[in-house]
Amino acid sequence: MEKPPVVSAQEWESARQELLLEEKRLTRARDELAAKRRRMPWLAVEKDYAFEGPEGKVSLPDLFEGRRQLVVYRAFFEPGVFGWPAHACRGCSMVADHVGDLAHLNARDTTLVFVSRAPQPDIERVKARMGWTMPWYTIAGDFDADFGVDEWHGTNAFIRDGDSVFRTYFINNRGDEALGSTWSYLDMTALGRQETWEDSPEGYPQTPPYEWWNWHDEYGDDVEPAPEWLAKTREAG
Repeated sequence: MEKPPVVSAQEWESARQELLLEEKRLTRARDELAAKRRRMPWLAVEKDYAFEGPEGKVSLPDLFEGRRQLVVYRAFFEPGVFGWPAHACRGCSMVADHVGDLAHLNARDTTLVFVSRAPQPDIERVKARMGWTMPWYTIAGDFDADFGVDEWHGTNAFIRDGDSVFRTYFINNRGDEALGSTWSYLDMTALGRQETWEDSPEGYPQTPPYEWWNWHDEYGDDVEPAPEWLAKTREAG
């Protein structure tokens, strides 16, 4: 292995500052890309799609769980996939391992679910083995074929407007590598992080940054983040 040079602390910090400029440009570029996603046209979902959940048959609108936005990851866990029946696909399992606490997504009116072709008893078994807690449904119709995830994994984003459902974005292949955090999922949705610093179309829901952040077990209408946390984060912002 060819090793990089060993330098003084001052030279190391100078090199880091140089790279930091590039990292900030990358961050701004990601913000600009997310802003373009929020201006993507919507595709009406006019077909009924069926799934099986722990409580029985459900529809695509049911997957929203009453929230405005829905993110659906198609994981490969079913007969014919390597690892069956003990495991889901190795790559899909890595994606599942990276999913953060969903309370933060839910606080932004967004639901995340996984879907596969495996029956519910198998899904519940592998979730228990791997320690996964996200909602995970069985595809019972043409959802995977119609949304580009019948032969490969991918993540679709949807939004509800009254009784209507629209597809707003789709990420697959290496794009899925970046997903898993609250921020990465929100950045692919039509409404984004819903914070006032974002470049969003007029009228989109937005609140000041930091103010909605909370411990994942204390979100609720009557719970506010601690004042000292707000003061610190406003200073940092």
